Order: sequence, then C-alpha cells, then structure tokens
Amino acid sequence: MHNMYITFQDIKVHYIQYGKGKDILLLHGWGQNIEMMKPLGDYLSKKYRVTILDFPGFGESEEPKSAWYVKDYALLIEELVRKLKIKKPTVIGHSFGGRVAICYSADNTIDKLVLFGSPCIRTQKKLPLKVKLLKKLKTLPGMDAIGEKLKKYIGSRDYKAASPTMRQILVNTVNEDLSNYAKKIEEATLLIWGDNDDEAPLEDAKELESIMIDAALIVLPGTHYAYLENLNRVLSIIETFIEGGN
Repeated sequence: MHNMYITFQDIKVHYIQYGKGKDILLLHGWGQNIEMMKPLGDYLSKKYRVTILDFPGFGESEEPKSAWYVKDYALLIEELVRKLKIKKPTVIGHSFGGRVAICYSADNTIDKLVLFGSPCIRTQKKLPLKVKLLKKLKTLPGMDAIGEKLKKYIGSRDYKAASPTMRQILVNTVNEDLSNYAKKIEEATLLIWGDNDDEAPLEDAKELESIMIDAALIVLPGTHYAYLENLNRVLSIIETFIEGGN
C-alpha cells in the first residue's frame, strides 16, 4: 500500500488503494482523514479492493481554492473513480462523507451504499438563547466590524477550527438539503446509526430511510462514531450486505 495522488481542479488529492476484488470506496467525515476509515479498509481489503481518500481540505490533500458545495466533492469522486478505473463500487460514507456518497450515488452507477450517521435532510432547529442574542447584536449599528468574531464565538467546534474557505464550505454543506438526491438512489442502501448520535439524531435516519427507494436502518449502541464503537459487528454486517444477492 502506497500513498498516491491525483490532481483535480489543480488540487492535489491524496488517496490509498489496496486489496483485490470488488471495489469499495470509503469516504471519511468532516475534519477527519484516511485514518478514520482504515479500520474498515484494513479488514475489507482481505477480500475486496479498497480505495480511501483524504477529502480536499483534510489530511494530506490540498484545500479547495474556492468554497465548494457537496456536489463539487461528488464530482471529485467521479474523477477519482474514472482515473483509477473503479468499477461499480460499494460506497461507504460517514457523516460528511455520507453526504458526498448520497450526492455521488444519485448520479452514478454503484453496487450498494452504506451510510454511517449521515444527515442529509435540512431541518429548522431552535437556536439557543446565546446564539439568538449574538445574532441580534450583530444587526445593531456599528457592529459589522465584529461580525467575524461573533461567527467564531457562535460557531461549532468544526467551524472554529476551519480556515475561512473551509468555514464557508462547512456552511454550504450543513445548509444544503440532499433529499432529492437521496430519493433518486435505486441501489440497496444500509443506514447504520448510533442510538445516542447527537450530531445526526436518530430521527434523521428514520426520515432518510422513509424517503429512499430501497433503504434499511440498523441502530447500534453508540454515538456519532457508532461504526467504530461497534467495529466487529459493523464489519460483519457490511460483508453480509455486500455479498447478499450476488
């Protein structure tokens, strides 16, 4: 297994590929990298050809030169699949990677789809009082100059840690409703969710299951990282899912 790179829109993108057999594509979550998907890849590579990349802006991949949307990341996956001659992959994505997987799978040929804690339906949530007050403060005369400081204070951990470009990408991502993409996916889809996921609540998974053509939800004990917290069980489920009906 070697570290390899492709170029997409003048951006150097890092990936690894190992194993032989059916193609499996692993897509990590926001703020993560290849290492978060390697526990899956290391096992699955015994029977399949596994490809994992660092999304642009993470790991060893360069940052996008402009504020991408989920579709831009899906177009990168299209290019990766084409250049590496990946054939009809099973696509497995966690969180942000799952959002990209949904967008990619809606418009491309895949074998099957597995999503871990991947919210895609935009919902209006009640703002905490602190956020309401700070947003109101920003609208007052003479307060424009501290707008960015307020954003940093209000924002999530991921938002605070990001560069300006990646912050805007995160905003683009969380504000985008991918329901119409999810509804288009005809291939069998497995949703694996933690029962205590506070980043992508279980209700999101149930709603996603209800709008997809052929989706099934498996709920496991755990958080947003239930796929790692139940690694052996998840690997067994995935293997059975990939081989089922083939």
